[in-house]
Amino acid sequence: MHEDELPRTRSDAAGQLAGEPLDSYSQDELMARIALLEAEIERVRRRHAKAAAHRQAADTLFRPREAD
Repeated sequence: MHEDELPRTRSDAAGQLAGEPLDSYSQDELMARIALLEAEIERVRRRHAKAAAHRQAADTLFRPREAD
């Protein structure tokens, strides 16, 4: 893989995983890794949805009232 094809690395766990070489993993290990990452993606999506709903509720609460 060329360097320009790699995602930009970050100092968090996702960034570390993104740059990890996968050549030494077996097919079974790769499938297990995919399942783990998909579960993590779903967990992050649920948290994002919760944060978005919280933000929307706050925006609604603090929205300036329109003049009648």
